[in-house]
Amino acid sequence: MNEYFLSCDWGTSSFRLRLVAAGSLKVIAEERSGAGIAGTYQQWQQASLPREDFFAAIINRQIDVLAERTSIPLKDVPVVLSGMASSSIGMVELPYKELPFSLSGADLAVHRSGRFIIISGVCSGQDVMRGEETKIAGCAAWLPDTEKEQLLLLPGTHAKHVRVSHHQATGFQSFMTGEFFDLLSTHSVLAASIDRSSELNDAARANFAEGLQAGRTGNLLHNAFMVRTNQLLKNISPAQNHFYLSGLLIGTELKEVPPHMPVYLVTGPLHAPLYTLACEVLNIPVAAVIDADEALIRGQQAVISNWA
Repeated sequence: MNEYFLSCDWGTSSFRLRLVAAGSLKVIAEERSGAGIAGTYQQWQQASLPREDFFAAIINRQIDVLAERTSIPLKDVPVVLSGMASSSIGMVELPYKELPFSLSGADLAVHRSGRFIIISGVCSGQDVMRGEETKIAGCAAWLPDTEKEQLLLLPGTHAKHVRVSHHQATGFQSFMTGEFFDLLSTHSVLAASIDRSSELNDAARANFAEGLQAGRTGNLLHNAFMVRTNQLLKNISPAQNHFYLSGLLIGTELKEVPPHMPVYLVTGPLHAPLYTLACEVLNIPVAAVIDADEALIRGQQAVISNWA
């Protein structure tokens, strides 16, 4: 059993590599960059190296940086990759694992090449995910092993609602909440009415709650235009409008949460305050808030344990 493993979370537009102590799961050192999968794939198309070798060389350069910073030899340390590394533009394209899958990580689709362990995504009959499956596997420590269904709620660009029972993920839905917010707030007629740098103060909370209720009960296409008329007719500031639109989209997403089902928020510092407040306003009971980074690392460790 290795004393360490390297956790790689490789997204479309970002790259993150962490050196993790296998026993305590403590992050010892970390490297981040904007060398996302999409840009790396474009670079590979202009190169002469085989695809896996080209991607591996990029990871190895970052590993060398961590080794130099920490004075820890990392040449033989296993590297587990989540996210877009297994996609059609990734290091190697892997087929999706079909539902259900165990939160033990034992039956996730995995490709091993030397010390690189690449985790594939998951699909249902009508939906897909890449990256979230590893976080879901890492949530086992927080969830009761019961036949009663629980709901994991993972906010993000494409938020996921995942049904779990008996430590098996049995179904999920994707919601374009984050992407819609980015599109509307930067590329639509609403952009001039929104200040994305604003903070969640008391006034903004009221507008956020108003947006939540409108999203849960009203028509999204009509209520989205209210961001514009809020400013023109009601003198609501772009800062407050930011949170009205955020609430509107999150409220639209959360109206799909089944009543009386235990909800676990799997999120980070960006989304935790908004989704916690949203659940409070909408009377959605939250059983626990799980740190998404910790869940990812736990999920990766589970996969490594199964492949040791």
